[in-house]
Amino acid sequence: MNGYLHLANGESFQGTIEDTASHQAEGEIVFFTGMTGYQEVVTDPSYKGQIIVFTYPLIGNYGINKDDYESKKPHVAGVVVYECSDEGFHYESMHSFKQYLKKWKIPLITHVDTRAVVKRIRKEGTMQACFSHSACQEKISHHHNRFVVKQVSTKDSVSYGNGKTHIVLMDFGYKKSILQELLNRDCKVTVVPYSTSVSAIDTLEPDGIVLSNGPGDPMQLTDQLADLQKVMTNYPTLGICFGHQLIGLAFGAKTKKLAFGHRGANQPVIDLVTNKVYMTSQNHSYVVDEKTIEETPLQVRFKNVNDQSVEGLVHKKLPVISVQYHPEAHPGPSDSTYIFDEFMKRVQQVGSEKIYA
Repeated sequence: MNGYLHLANGESFQGTIEDTASHQAEGEIVFFTGMTGYQEVVTDPSYKGQIIVFTYPLIGNYGINKDDYESKKPHVAGVVVYECSDEGFHYESMHSFKQYLKKWKIPLITHVDTRAVVKRIRKEGTMQACFSHSACQEKISHHHNRFVVKQVSTKDSVSYGNGKTHIVLMDFGYKKSILQELLNRDCKVTVVPYSTSVSAIDTLEPDGIVLSNGPGDPMQLTDQLADLQKVMTNYPTLGICFGHQLIGLAFGAKTKKLAFGHRGANQPVIDLVTNKVYMTSQNHSYVVDEKTIEETPLQVRFKNVNDQSVEGLVHKKLPVISVQYHPEAHPGPSDSTYIFDEFMKRVQQVGSEKIYA
């Protein structure tokens, strides 16, 4: 059925609205530049409430398998593609992409000029958008400041694995692959709600803390920053994406929103310690403002090669490290998984110091 993608700037793009949902999509429109990884993208909680435009012209060609989910269900508000394959041609494929979206009632619009849409976003920034069967411009509501972390975070603490090292993963919308990387390193991982208190974390007696990725504006957690700083003062900490931004805020830096963010599997990042460049997987709108870091106990460790934005921090005294990108990848290159090894070394070093203190 003919349909339209309406942008908040007044522009509309014609396409075909597929029968995957009975309701219309509405949300902040963003784009993803990876050639593969659509299953991981739509199930990444960081995309909660967003309409995702896939820039690669053919999506769905290898279907949906049983392993590559980053959470139990998709979180995107809608999907925009040029062409969507009706079948998945892969030996692990269990469903087509359309079948999966239909199962979860995720709106899908195809045969849209995605190149033109992306050009508008790159020029004017991310904005609200919606799907419609009418060519007339729809009234687009502005819910882009909704507090969505609460919607994607776990409601109860859950433990995984029985390794020697106990890591508490604070869930702001974590990806399954982060959990798996920790389990692969002989950890017991306790996933806790985003709002877990310092005293509750102390009761768990962790060896280290991981602040996960998540959706939305990190400034919405301002009331929690003092507690997060206490946690990081007591335990070795790794922050990933949203968690990285919270580390910056907790120690006095500020964040800002990029015009159209970084979303894809080919973002070059330089490690200022080794001077090596790594290709990384990213998904974020907000970054830590480098101009505000100077007066904090933090220093820049990683930078984006394309726009020089801050991609990672280290604390000058505490065993605290953060990365804006996704070292666990999925989708994307696994060049940066060494960050987990570096974090584990910090955890083990602090543990040894406690033993011999």
